[in-house]
Amino acid sequence: MRARPGKIAMYEQFAADGIDYMFGNPGTVEQGFLDEAGRSETSYLLALHEAVAVGMADGYARAAQRPSLVQLHSGVGLGNGIGMLYQAKRGGSPLVVLVGEAGVRYDSMDAQMAADLVAMARPVTKYATRVVDPASTLRVLRRAVKIAMTPPRGPVVVVLPADVLDQVTAEPVVPTPIPDTRVAPAPALVEQAAEALLAGERPLILMGDGVAASGAQEELTAVAERLGAPVWGVNSSEVNIDTTHPLYGGQLGHMFGADSARVVREADAVLIVGTYVFPEVFPSLVSPFREGARIVHVDLDAYEIAKNFPVELGVVADPKLTLAALAGELDRRRPYRAARPDHPAPTAPAEDGSVLERFVHVLAERASADLAVFDESLTASGALAKFLPPRVPGRFFQTRGGSLGVGIPGALGVKLARPELQVVGFTGDGGSMYTIQALWTAARHGIDAKFVICNNRRYRLLDLNIEQYWRELGIAAHAYPAAFDLSKPDIRFAELAGSLGVPGRRVDRLDQVEDAVEAMLGHDGPYLIDLATD
Repeated sequence: MRARPGKIAMYEQFAADGIDYMFGNPGTVEQGFLDEAGRSETSYLLALHEAVAVGMADGYARAAQRPSLVQLHSGVGLGNGIGMLYQAKRGGSPLVVLVGEAGVRYDSMDAQMAADLVAMARPVTKYATRVVDPASTLRVLRRAVKIAMTPPRGPVVVVLPADVLDQVTAEPVVPTPIPDTRVAPAPALVEQAAEALLAGERPLILMGDGVAASGAQEELTAVAERLGAPVWGVNSSEVNIDTTHPLYGGQLGHMFGADSARVVREADAVLIVGTYVFPEVFPSLVSPFREGARIVHVDLDAYEIAKNFPVELGVVADPKLTLAALAGELDRRRPYRAARPDHPAPTAPAEDGSVLERFVHVLAERASADLAVFDESLTASGALAKFLPPRVPGRFFQTRGGSLGVGIPGALGVKLARPELQVVGFTGDGGSMYTIQALWTAARHGIDAKFVICNNRRYRLLDLNIEQYWRELGIAAHAYPAAFDLSKPDIRFAELAGSLGVPGRRVDRLDQVEDAVEAMLGHDGPYLIDLATD
């Protein structure tokens, strides 16, 4: 292989791995590396804030099921992206994050922007490392791609000192090998799982995004039908089962352990698949499961199995292969006859109903069959679930990990990964302001995604959470904290979007809804709706 600077060799490696986009925000220490971008096959997507870059990469990786590349600027840029990196870690998004650094030769100087970048990144990544030898630049990059893509997937950070990238390397370029981890369980374990699950009279299934990552939606449905078990989502932010299926129970809460306990406490046979339990902010410190319940946990992440509460059987194996084998074993033990009643279609909202419900209902009627939704609407999500229920894998993505601001950049990433889809991102007024700069990126690069800001002029989720806090402590209800209010001054989102190059309109009356939906769907390019939901 010919000798060339590492900053050039890296783009050759990107091409070998089929990496089409790099999402980033530039800085001085990356200037030599970014100077080569225009001569490469990798398109640079410019974001005005690092959280936007990471959020776009997260949406892209989820929709494409491929590694997504991010460029961040030294300690300050990495710091700005950490919230979104935490979300990517919790959600298992395979991001490869390149963080620039002044150079190895400056290590002893403790100079401007100096920081231990690897140590900064470790808590919010699956793996973090630093390139210190030019002869290993591509080796480290391939390792990063492999680790990011190997289940349990997650973000990886590679720190790139500028002086190392300027040096010559003769490393060969080869595509990164991704190991196949589709491990099937031993037949004896499948038999043991079937025995435990059939022993109960009130079976229950808890599912998470490991199902979608494995492509195991059909197999999960088959097992649920054979057990007659309701299925509840836990850390479930993609389509893991058709949510119109009669056995779909809903989503467990993400805030309070008592909410999860109410769902699981009567079950005497529990199958947990593709998720950790439980992902609440305030989880139960004692097991919420019924005493004597027989619990089977299937996941590729051994760390999460029995992490917090004991299980009878933990199986580290691929969900798709395991569920297929389990369905077969259940059939062998108890022949199954299909009986699946039709799920009633959602009724139209009343003429005097909410603007939100009317908008989502009209969107469901007018959108194309290939509509994909990115949902960060939080307290407005009920209307989406009612009129746009997640049914088709790869057509629904929800915020996860607790980081606000992923709705707009996440939708942009989905559209770049799946340009054939009609993509609409829903977010809230509070969440949107974390990354509103993403609209400029949409306009600059002509990314034809649509955006709906559900505007109730406050952090409504905090209202709901503090109400529960008051109840638990016996505090009388009173005015919400002023910190939850976003109405003073009022944010004019349509005008703000226009200033960033994205046209839009305000919708606050029922008679405006139909024209607004038509305008949004008919516009060639990004478009924003400021939807009053208060």
